[in-house]
Amino acid sequence: MSPFSWPVRIYWEDTDAGGVVYYANYLRYLERARTEWLRAKGVDQSRLAAEQGVLFMVLAVNVEYKAPARLDDRLLVTCEALPDGRTTVIFQQRIYKEPAAAGAERELLIEATVRVVCLDGRTMRPRRIAGYIP
Repeated sequence: MSPFSWPVRIYWEDTDAGGVVYYANYLRYLERARTEWLRAKGVDQSRLAAEQGVLFMVLAVNVEYKAPARLDDRLLVTCEALPDGRTTVIFQQRIYKEPAAAGAERELLIEATVRVVCLDGRTMRPRRIAGYIP
């Protein structure tokens, strides 16, 4: 099965004084792709929090920056979930730059590993993740 993917376009607000994407914005793209992955699986995080008190929190992020993205670049953010115990899941994520020319290869910009824990929203203590992340 191929990883879930979500497109991103780079706007002025995403760039720094050097005209490249500010490094912290990549974390936003990774987060949004994980949220869209959950939506595609039928998981509504707002409803899950309101009705069952279930929250997800990032425990750790490891990001390797390989190349910069720039204004107007089209990116593709991928997301693949791997089991990691009773309360956590690891997401392997990548961000690619879409090629300008048809038939060209995507350029890998970012590789990231994100470890997420499932929490009870009332106690903020870990709770079993089974059933909440497909």
